[in-house]
Amino acid sequence: MRSTFLSTLLDVAKHNDKIFLLCGDLGYSVLEPFAAAFPQRFLNVGIAEQNMIAVASGLAKEGYNVFVYSLGNFPTLRCLEQIRYDVCYHNLSVKVVAVGGGYSYGPLGTSHHTTEDFGVLRTLPRMRVAAPGDPHETAAITRYYGSLAGPGYLRLNKTGEFCVHPQSLEPVGPTTYCLKKGKTTAVLANGSMLQDVFQDPRFELNQWALFSVPFVKPMDLDWLVGLAQEFEELISLEEHQLSCGFGSALAEGLMDLYSQGKISRVPRLKRVAIPDVFVEHSGSQAYLKATVGLKL
Repeated sequence: MRSTFLSTLLDVAKHNDKIFLLCGDLGYSVLEPFAAAFPQRFLNVGIAEQNMIAVASGLAKEGYNVFVYSLGNFPTLRCLEQIRYDVCYHNLSVKVVAVGGGYSYGPLGTSHHTTEDFGVLRTLPRMRVAAPGDPHETAAITRYYGSLAGPGYLRLNKTGEFCVHPQSLEPVGPTTYCLKKGKTTAVLANGSMLQDVFQDPRFELNQWALFSVPFVKPMDLDWLVGLAQEFEELISLEEHQLSCGFGSALAEGLMDLYSQGKISRVPRLKRVAIPDVFVEHSGSQAYLKATVGLKL
């Protein structure tokens, strides 16, 4: 996903001279093509993520659409105060890009496990929150963010993801993708969990529908209305804490629609997410997912 993000941003920057990229002393072997093509629109600010958000905000005040690239928790949790006050409060065009979402950097331990970012960032007014499920979704969201005024968050997995979608997608903004039709039950996958669904033998054995839902915020409420009308059960999958994540956003959206009289019933919702624990040991992403029970 990170290679797709960079190649897409490079193409967007060729047609938009207001695209600026900042990084926090990482991205070697990935970001060099952008730095070489646009040396006046690239800056490595070093290991100073809070300052990086402040620099991005200043550039955005001067009219740039700034992409801030760093690893996992470092451009998000470490920079929460700067994102809240500098970016969101002033509605600035700063897009925070975190590579290594979830347990992507599992061997590096809890400091590098990005598992609370949705909950923290989706509470901030004006902030959009997205985690693409494959390279095609990554490219579409990058293009959308490249033309979007205001704050945004893009959580990327790491590398090596296969393409679930058969072809490239239009950058149409917050949307969902139906990948398989089914009856009674719909599986709603966010981010890296979309890859896991296709590798789970249970999925092929059941007549379940499958939707990829990259945007945690804003939620597509018209789509939720259709789900409530069509399916009896929903299963949400996310590589995030059970609290305040994708499944929570679904539950909130459904209950709000019910209280507003826009749906007459609320389908059962099974949330598959990380329980209320820290994983206090290291291991591969697949191993840590299995340890906390992230499976259908």
